[in-house]
Amino acid sequence: MVTSAPSHPDCTHGLLCSSFLRHFLSLLPSSKSHQAATILKGVLFLLPCRIRFRPRMLRDVSMLDTRTKILGTEISFPVGIAPTGFHQLAWPDGEKSTARAAKAMGTCYIASTYSTCSLEEIAAAAPGGFRWFQLYIHRNRAVSRQLVQQAEALGFQGLVLTADLPYTGKRRNDVRNGFRLPPHMKLKNLEGSLCCYSSDEVLFCFMVQGDDRSEYGLPPNSLDPSVTWDDIYWLRSLTHLPIVIKGILTKEDAELAVRHGVQGIIVSNHGGRQLDGAPATVSEKMDRSVCVFQGEEGLQDVLRILHDEFRLSMALAGKHLQKLEFLF
Repeated sequence: MVTSAPSHPDCTHGLLCSSFLRHFLSLLPSSKSHQAATILKGVLFLLPCRIRFRPRMLRDVSMLDTRTKILGTEISFPVGIAPTGFHQLAWPDGEKSTARAAKAMGTCYIASTYSTCSLEEIAAAAPGGFRWFQLYIHRNRAVSRQLVQQAEALGFQGLVLTADLPYTGKRRNDVRNGFRLPPHMKLKNLEGSLCCYSSDEVLFCFMVQGDDRSEYGLPPNSLDPSVTWDDIYWLRSLTHLPIVIKGILTKEDAELAVRHGVQGIIVSNHGGRQLDGAPATVSEKMDRSVCVFQGEEGLQDVLRILHDEFRLSMALAGKHLQKLEFLF
């Protein structure tokens, strides 16, 4: 998420991402503050008690290299930007700022289906940037097919299928606060598309318009809950892009992903907003959420802090080279 904020002493001097997170809480609207506080408590106070480094000494860390590769493409360090929707809720340029910051910092940005900027706008904002496209499969498969083919034509280098949202979880804070997209905001990638949803076993179809005021800009149950592993083959028939599955939390599903020929997985519990009691993704050894201030420049600041903290932690742990490559 990207949001405008006054400068914070710790943020300005690039000290701690935890300072960013705490300051971020004080700026959130009430509809999101409780959810973010729950996540922050886990990240800052609970999970670190269960995670420990094993530092090695006298290892010559005078030269450090944080670069790594993700599906064959080099990034400056092993942190990327996960897909989130509605960036214009927090910054006028929305996902265009996010794409520019990711390119400037030499890392991967995964653009969401539910972006408030179109795929064309995102691609034009950061030409030559390393970016993937995140896909939800809708009941009207023609919509999903068009998005996949459009992303590939625009130079996106990977396709990320979100697998953990057959239905939207009960997001009680959004319900309590009556969350709706503001009238001026649109789901640019779906605008003008014929989407379908199910109600009482009847299938309804509608044209997505900019003034739609339903939940998240779409009616509930517009996503296809019948998606199975066999649909990986359908996606493969549409594109030459590498396919990554987002939402994996078990060894069994990771093995199924390999068996069905996907190129990677993202361990994710959808920000803790889907299934109560699902494991925290950091406890499954992957995935991070990043809160960002002041649009493109603020996101670059946070990525720089993360890079500096990662580099220093490598040195203090006695590791001079980041050798991991993220692929099966």
